[in-house]
Amino acid sequence: MTGMAVSSTPAPTALTVGFDLDMTLIDSRPGIKAAYEELSARTGTYIDADLTITRLGPPLEQELAHWFPDERIEEMGELYRSLYPDFAIAPTLAMRGAREAIAAVQEAGGRAIVVTAKHEPNAKLHLTHLGIEADAVVGWLWAEAKAEALREYGASVYVGDHTGDVRGARTAEALSVAVATGPCAAAELRAAGADVVLDDLTAFPAWLAGHTAK
Repeated sequence: MTGMAVSSTPAPTALTVGFDLDMTLIDSRPGIKAAYEELSARTGTYIDADLTITRLGPPLEQELAHWFPDERIEEMGELYRSLYPDFAIAPTLAMRGAREAIAAVQEAGGRAIVVTAKHEPNAKLHLTHLGIEADAVVGWLWAEAKAEALREYGASVYVGDHTGDVRGARTAEALSVAVATGPCAAAELRAAGADVVLDDLTAFPAWLAGHTAK
């Protein structure tokens, strides 16, 4: 994939839109479930993989804390991330409208960046596998911390599925566009302060066209 290495910040353009990854651009539930099932099998620790995929969004360590004692979380996080490429990438699907949403930004002369809490190398593997060509990918950032990358890249819009994404957008003083495709319902996203709530990304290109025409 071209344009995904993040070595230096490009000069600002007229439009930069940030996107969350899990349950915004990709439906990672099948892959994450498979990775947790393998982690459970290798460690002999019970993990309810079906439950884990209802809580996607926050950093991995928060989920691991439900299943492992504090002193093992770092070790288990490293093991999970090492298993992830073999078990989680292939089963993961693109969300409806994901490629079109990225293309809409780029066709408008802007940059589409991905800002996610996921381990950055694994995030890039997902995008490469699915042929989603973001202009940059920044990992390891959750909720308000996402504002670091959004500000660095001059993003004026951030698109996500979680209330944490809304908080990240608002912290960065970017417009919060929420999609009700993850664990948070539309009403919850609005209550958290989302400026725009869409059913899914299929509605994003038309919204963007109206937004940029203002």
